[in-house]
Amino acid sequence: MARRHAAMTLMLAAALTLPLLVMAGGPAAAREIVQAPDARYRPGTIVIRTGERRLYLVTAPGEAIRYTIAVGKAGKQWRGVKYVEEMQVDPAWSPPASVRRDNPRLPDVIPGGSPRNPMGARVIGLGPGGEYAIHGTNMPATIGTAASYGCFRMHNHDVADLYARVRMGTPVVVLP
Repeated sequence: MARRHAAMTLMLAAALTLPLLVMAGGPAAAREIVQAPDARYRPGTIVIRTGERRLYLVTAPGEAIRYTIAVGKAGKQWRGVKYVEEMQVDPAWSPPASVRRDNPRLPDVIPGGSPRNPMGARVIGLGPGGEYAIHGTNMPATIGTAASYGCFRMHNHDVADLYARVRMGTPVVVLP
């Protein structure tokens, strides 16, 4: 009888906890303080591990804030070093030529704050070149997937947190 009661208690606890984890995006979706991905990167550096679908902001030697992100689709991923060269709140979006080829019906500009704007709450533009960015999204279900044309999508609350922590010129290292 005691075993049956203990088993029922465990099942009830699991049944009550699972919906809370799903609603919160699960434990892996939350930003968290972790060991830095590599000791060679200085505090203030953003390190993106495309294969992990994670972005790390190195905050101190050996320490980083880790965020779950969406990365580029197959054939749209890239690696290298860029630098933060643009920062905007509620940015308007003009579809680049590569996106327009696949979606010719898109308008020339989608205003900032529009639910149709794929840039979300913040944009952290990467250069040189300005083709890629770290930005929020109005499609949170894509976080943790390969979904973009090469940009890095974050939950809007996470990109707002990152935006407050970085500056113009911040190095961004993108690894496979």
